[in-house]
Amino acid sequence: MNRHMRRPMQREPFWPRVKPFLTVFDPVLSTILLSLVVFALITQYSAAFDFEGRFADHSRNLLIAFFVMWVTANLKPQFLMRIAVPLYVVGVVLLIGVELFGDISKGAQRWLNLGFIRIQPSEIMKIAMPLMLAWFFQQRENVSSWREFAVATVILAIPGILILKQPDLGTALLVLGSGFFVIFFAGLSWKVMAWLTGLFLASLPMFWTMMHEYQRQRVLTLLDPTQDPLGKGFHIIQSTVAVGSGGFTGKGFLQGTQTHLEFIPERTTDFIFAVLAEEFGLLGCLVLLTLYTCLIVRGLVIAGNAPTLFSRLMAGAMALIFFTYAFVNIGMVSGILPVVGVPLPLMSYGGTAMVTLGMGAGILMSIQNNKKLIQT
Repeated sequence: MNRHMRRPMQREPFWPRVKPFLTVFDPVLSTILLSLVVFALITQYSAAFDFEGRFADHSRNLLIAFFVMWVTANLKPQFLMRIAVPLYVVGVVLLIGVELFGDISKGAQRWLNLGFIRIQPSEIMKIAMPLMLAWFFQQRENVSSWREFAVATVILAIPGILILKQPDLGTALLVLGSGFFVIFFAGLSWKVMAWLTGLFLASLPMFWTMMHEYQRQRVLTLLDPTQDPLGKGFHIIQSTVAVGSGGFTGKGFLQGTQTHLEFIPERTTDFIFAVLAEEFGLLGCLVLLTLYTCLIVRGLVIAGNAPTLFSRLMAGAMALIFFTYAFVNIGMVSGILPVVGVPLPLMSYGGTAMVTLGMGAGILMSIQNNKKLIQT
């Protein structure tokens, strides 16, 4: 070909043009999420039946999360990679600000008042942490030694310790989990994982002494909730009663006695799974678990097809973040894990977690939309 007839190469634009509304949505992932939203609205309607305006607020939060998902899906993975370090640094600085100047509410120091807005910086780290670690390993794609994993551990530990000091065990668990998933997918060996597990188990007595009194009480209550059935054990006892009373098919929509006689505490937020189990029974729980499984599997498939290490690590981490949310929430409602205040994805009432999960789903769609991008 004549060199004068060759077209000049055009550089890929940093910020993408906004695509037609529906084209950015992955059909499989969108179908799963839509099914979860339908399930969430039905269950939340019953749970919030006696709370004026709460169902409308939950519907609004879902719409906001949907919009955030669409915006994030329009972003290119290159853009996400470039904001990883600034977002992580800003998040850590804000967490230090919480430690020094944060507002104290209900015995916890989690909020930072900036004058024009009051924010919870730990929520930023749920996305900033996997972004930062995925960027870190992308820069060292051809280098795999214990030094890289040691540095990654430090990157993970800094915000994790700051969040634990607030104290906020639930959020710390989610942030540490999101970072650990990236480290695991980056090539952490099973031998090292076994060694770390042994070290963790050996350190449990030390962790026990470092825990706050209310955290120790949650663990003791998990082991024997009947020691304080009208106090600290009330949540677990009532939620397990509701879960068990649903039977195979449940008591029926709006027919849950534990729910509507107000025996289930926090039934629109942390304990909404108990509402679902009571009214729709084991059958409804299996449908929900199937939808979550399909969501996680789809995320892992997107990770497997991703073109760059950064995209693979991010997609894998996002998929397992959904798993962590669902596993911890259902575990604590069923009485096999301590109550740590982790919402059930898309089901629980609450705007902040909904936006975070919407952003996570948007990141999965962004990676799926840009499978053919060249590494930059």
